[in-house]
Amino acid sequence: MTSAENSMDPRQFRRALGNFASGVTIVTACGPDGHKVGVTANSFNSVSLEPPLILWSLDKRSGAWEVFKTASHFTVNLLASDQIALSNHFARPQEDKFAGIEYGSGLGDAPVFAGCAGNFQCSNYQHIDGGDHWIMIGKVERYEDHGRAPLVYHQGGYAMVLPHPRGRKPESSETSEAGDLLNTRLGDNLFYLLIQAVNACHPRFVQENLALGLRNSEARLLLVLDSAPNDSLAALQQAAAMPAQEVEEALAALQERGYLEGVEQRHQVTAAGHAKLEELWGTVNKAQGDIFGALSEGELEVFKKALRLGMASR
Repeated sequence: MTSAENSMDPRQFRRALGNFASGVTIVTACGPDGHKVGVTANSFNSVSLEPPLILWSLDKRSGAWEVFKTASHFTVNLLASDQIALSNHFARPQEDKFAGIEYGSGLGDAPVFAGCAGNFQCSNYQHIDGGDHWIMIGKVERYEDHGRAPLVYHQGGYAMVLPHPRGRKPESSETSEAGDLLNTRLGDNLFYLLIQAVNACHPRFVQENLALGLRNSEARLLLVLDSAPNDSLAALQQAAAMPAQEVEEALAALQERGYLEGVEQRHQVTAAGHAKLEELWGTVNKAQGDIFGALSEGELEVFKKALRLGMASR
């Protein structure tokens, strides 16, 4: 869809921006009165090396603005891939977001979280009016680099960083043969095999969903709603592995297309939605046949059992 077709509809514009993958952060600060605030943000970016400046943006409707405006410092906590729950927690409006949350104190008493990929502790350098957001520029005074795998945000859902299979070309056929990790000890590592399998299969589903006119987040949510139309927003958020705001936007997009009818907490799939689901399940079943067709029914059941055990361990 082009900008001429959507006339800069805010939801469509946000969907288009979702094509850009970004990291996920929680930015924290402590006001002069000791009141602490924290917001989940994926607008973090670098600005300058000399002096060391970074930026992020805050919605002008946020109740945390007064604290960020007057605080001497703020901390950008770069979330690790296993901190989805923490991201979701600070993305929701709550009276006291820090109740029951463990944290340390950084510069200006801005909360610093353990287990992150890293953090940047910044003095308030400049605030710029940027439309419906405040652009917050900070001067980095201290930082920590823990080197953990980061949490990534793409097309309305959480993602992980995986090495691209074409990131490095082998120098020769001998190098390629020697680099066949599946024939090494690593090839017996189940977690490595799972990650590599997801990395290989995921792009196919993204492209097939787009061919059906659906973003990956919308397709995922529609498949979940096929089995759980009465689930609450929180339950849908967990089942689809998406932030609450993106679940709400995907719900709205599916309703706009006529695939859902929303009545309070119930999201009824319409006749058009069921027709789209048949197309979705068709692509899923074909992909499963292409990828796992060589397995017997018994082997497939064992495979499903192993995956369910892995999910139950979360």
